[in-house]
Amino acid sequence: MTTSEGATRVPIGESGLDPRIAARLKRNSDGLIAAIAQQYDTGEVLMLGWMDDEALHRTLTTGRCTYWSRSRQDYWVKGETSGHAQRVKSVALDCDADVVLVKVDQAGSACHTGDRTCFDADELEACVP
Repeated sequence: MTTSEGATRVPIGESGLDPRIAARLKRNSDGLIAAIAQQYDTGEVLMLGWMDDEALHRTLTTGRCTYWSRSRQDYWVKGETSGHAQRVKSVALDCDADVVLVKVDQAGSACHTGDRTCFDADELEACVP
C-alpha cells in the first residue's frame, strides 16, 4: 500500500511477521492494532501507538519499538531521532488479539511533549459511588 506521502506500508501477509501470530491478530479497518508501551520495572503506562504486521515484526526482531505513524503515514522507531528509545523487554497479545502490550525500558521521555508519559497531563475526575 502506498501512502499519501510516498512511504510504502507493507501489506498484510507480506510482512516478515510469523504467520501464526499474524493469523491471530484482529486489526482495525486500517489494518492496525493498538500498542501500549509500559515501563517494564515500574508498571508505568507510557504511551499508546499503532502497529501493523510489519511494525510488530520489526519490534519483535530488533528489540526496538517500531510503530506506524498515522499522521506521517510512515514507520517510525521510537527514539530514532530524539534518543528517547524504547528497548523491548517483552511483548504480549491481549485476550481479544487486538492490542499488544510492549514492556520496555524507556530512555528519557515517552511523550512527544517531553513528558515521561503521555498519561500524566490531564487526569479526569471520576464519579465513584
